[in-house]
Amino acid sequence: MVQVDPRPGAGDTVASVTGAARRPGKGLSGNSVGLLGSAVIGISTVAPVYCLTSTLGPTAGQVGVQMPAVFLAGFLPMLLVAFAYRELNKAVPDCGTSFTWTVQAFGPRVGWMCGWGLVIATIIVLSNLAGVATSFFYLLLGQLTGSDAVTALDGNRPVHVATCLVFIAVATAVSYRGMTATKGVQYALVALQLAVLAVFVAMALTKARSGDLPASIGFSWSWLNPFAVQSFAAFTAGLSLSVFMFWGWDACLTVNEETEGSAKTPGRAALLAMVVLVGSYLLTAVAAQMFAGTGDEGTGLGNPETAGNVFAALADPVMGTALGVLLFVAVLASAAASLQTTFLPVARTVLAMSAYEALPPSFARIHPRFKSPGRATVAAGVATGVFYATMSFLSENVLIDTIYALGLMICFYYSITAFACAWYFRGELGRSVRDALFKGVFPVLGGALLAAVFGKTLYDMWDPAYGSGSAVLGVGSVFVIGVGLLLVGVVVMLVMQRRSPAFFRGDVLTRSTPALVVEE
Repeated sequence: MVQVDPRPGAGDTVASVTGAARRPGKGLSGNSVGLLGSAVIGISTVAPVYCLTSTLGPTAGQVGVQMPAVFLAGFLPMLLVAFAYRELNKAVPDCGTSFTWTVQAFGPRVGWMCGWGLVIATIIVLSNLAGVATSFFYLLLGQLTGSDAVTALDGNRPVHVATCLVFIAVATAVSYRGMTATKGVQYALVALQLAVLAVFVAMALTKARSGDLPASIGFSWSWLNPFAVQSFAAFTAGLSLSVFMFWGWDACLTVNEETEGSAKTPGRAALLAMVVLVGSYLLTAVAAQMFAGTGDEGTGLGNPETAGNVFAALADPVMGTALGVLLFVAVLASAAASLQTTFLPVARTVLAMSAYEALPPSFARIHPRFKSPGRATVAAGVATGVFYATMSFLSENVLIDTIYALGLMICFYYSITAFACAWYFRGELGRSVRDALFKGVFPVLGGALLAAVFGKTLYDMWDPAYGSGSAVLGVGSVFVIGVGLLLVGVVVMLVMQRRSPAFFRGDVLTRSTPALVVEE
């Protein structure tokens, strides 16, 4: 049923589900996003230009010229998991995605923790994106004005945090206004990113093939061979970076209740976004590698001094001073666009958890005009701002280590969702070869690969040398943060279990809960 808050001035609609009642729509604006718009949201959330400038260097430093092969290797488990998302979305097109599906497959507690992993991963990413957008904002202003003083403002902690909070507030406001505002902004920002990448690739390839650059190297098909990586440790390190580069495509699925053809379109959009991303990554990696090589000096991709921002080092050499500024604009646009769209999955996951009584009912409040999860969106914005400000003033090392802990959260909820697909459809796997592959074999394989990365990352995190080098009682702070955030989820879940016993008894959401009915 749909309940209206009786308190004066409340105004918003609250969707909730009780018992085995017919599952309603949650009040979101249906049919407001098409295939292209959904794919654009997935691409934008991933932030391809930002991911490339921040990971080309570290990946090249780990695996050398095998960087394109590692990008392909990271794409494989994500593609296999994407098949799981597509099949689950066909059966249950619910904006709760991983949370809803995992509850139906494995029960309320596993599903709740899966939803928690998604929410925490998203908040960490949001805070990181806001910080990156702030840094590139001042870097771009410094480039345009020629003022080192303006560029140096980013190093002023109070100024940096204040600007970061402004970016978070603006992104929250745009997301709060619903899918129409979100979609319009994203078309422009994603088009800008892909256009600048195309210009960069074309110019880098042209200059590399001219023979005038001493550091340039010729293309070899061996670059696509993952077995040529010098060691397994280097491969897994590069793979963890590659997996991070593809995270966020599932935002397509979290807006499924607002998408035309909610059962099929989001899954197709996710696969389309994945193809665009892997194509962009491979072309950019090959072009940058041919132009600069993988050396550890100068503009070489393996240079540790430029590893954190490769495009800043390559902008002028590849595109010249005038066009090089476009790369700074593209990185800023990438971070800003992703900051805005990344609110979509966290707000809609919280909305679904609230609607199914796994979180307080106030988070299921839908804005009557914008048809967006207003309360959940604002809560995500506030949580992101508080998280970033606290971590920034607490310790720069702690802030860095939260970013390293992100991979643990990503592998955690993606792998559980992939396994949930095979279990959810276990009775249908023998019907056809297609069902066996896309509902069973591929999801299990993708889940197993990400679970292996989860285990390896957990093991590596124990070492204080992982991340910033900080430690707590001899244990790496990345391990403490990553495992600690998951344990906080357990505590919150136990609190909610006392407040919402019906959900945790399995009375609200089960495998047999009726299919979604979208209410206009």
